[in-house]
Amino acid sequence: MSRGWTDLGYLVAAVCFIVALKGLSGPRTARAGNLIGAAGAVLAVVLVLTAEELDHLALILATVAVGSVLGVVSARRVAMTAMPQLVALFNGVGGGAAAIVAAVEMGAVDGSGPLVAALFTLVVGSVSFAGSAVTFAKLQELMTGRPVVFPGGPLVFGGLLLLALVACGVTYGIQDDGPWQLGAALVVLISLVLGILFVLPVGGADVPIVISLLNAFTGLTVAASGYVLGNTLLIVAGTLVGASGTILTRMMAAAMGRSVTSILFGAFQGGSTAGSQEASGRPVRSAGAEDVAVLLGYARSVVIVPGYGLAVAQAQHTIHELVEMLEARGVDVSYGIHPVAGRMPGHMNVLLAEASVPYDQLKEMDDANSAFPSTDVALVVGANDVVNPAAKTSPGSPIYGMPILSVDEARAVVFLKRSMRPGFAGIENELLYDPKTTLLFGDAKDSLTKVLQALKTL
Repeated sequence: MSRGWTDLGYLVAAVCFIVALKGLSGPRTARAGNLIGAAGAVLAVVLVLTAEELDHLALILATVAVGSVLGVVSARRVAMTAMPQLVALFNGVGGGAAAIVAAVEMGAVDGSGPLVAALFTLVVGSVSFAGSAVTFAKLQELMTGRPVVFPGGPLVFGGLLLLALVACGVTYGIQDDGPWQLGAALVVLISLVLGILFVLPVGGADVPIVISLLNAFTGLTVAASGYVLGNTLLIVAGTLVGASGTILTRMMAAAMGRSVTSILFGAFQGGSTAGSQEASGRPVRSAGAEDVAVLLGYARSVVIVPGYGLAVAQAQHTIHELVEMLEARGVDVSYGIHPVAGRMPGHMNVLLAEASVPYDQLKEMDDANSAFPSTDVALVVGANDVVNPAAKTSPGSPIYGMPILSVDEARAVVFLKRSMRPGFAGIENELLYDPKTTLLFGDAKDSLTKVLQALKTL
């Protein structure tokens, strides 16, 4: 294939990536955007395999085949509640791959610019790989999800970062006529430890935000490796991932009412949103499924606030069936979606889309908040921190300043919870003790099924 056709193909692939990002910005166009992005990636791989003279082509094709099978099987089998873990895992693999490419190419690069880019890729790619592995382990509960801190942690991290820079400088200086492989190996080793220390002090709701940040890191490493390899498409794709990951990180931090700086550096002082997990034992007003069915069935308007508990219980189909029955009774029903209602932005939208919930029933936080004062019943299913009034009323609270869904302004509130244990923030929700709040304890899917059955008898 001629160079001109190859460059044209790269341009088409780059346009596909840009259009894909635009499509992924909304639930109606997300599926099409994802397919367009995948098509661009396939085109890019085909162009590399056909336009370049490659050694070991059979080994490359075998590796691509194995990776494709693993990726497809993982993506199809993963539960929607585990999607953040899969994102972390795939992101870490991307950062590690970029670091490997930089290590392989370092001996052949010519010029200060490509060599600096290769060293940058080694450091940041290794940090992304190790950090993503820790986030995966935390979310998958292979290790504690709470912050892991130790005395002098910030000093150790700072010292290792300085040591990594020194190792990079030494490797740069001996790249032409010295044992640069040893220097590169030392850079990778230190960077892996940095990645682990970067994520260990993070806990609670901060973990998905760090995943997004590490995703941006991986994008930057891909762009840098594109510079090392002289591949424009890698530079474009990596820059898009880095920029979008950075924007998403800022959006998630804003949705949690925190600054990116406090998330990154406050964690070293235990500044995670994770707190105590003890329940107070104060009395609450609880009810059975029949009472909740009556409350919902005779309401004029209901706003449902889904949370991670709904995702864990896989109750999206049951809640949709309940909504259809309420609408058949003339009840106006909608969903109030917090930006981080699942574990990542859009997580809850995708979950509800699985159950064929119409997009026009999903209200973003501002629209939902304007509706709560005229809402008869707010039904909170498996959410806690995103409806906790402490975000507005308690300056000392770890979630103070976080934008929330103002379910406390509804005429009545129904909470579906497994127990009285707090959410990620580890603080009590005073709304649970409000006289207008009713609690229905149990697994979300089982509770909704019982409410559905009781509603049929009204």
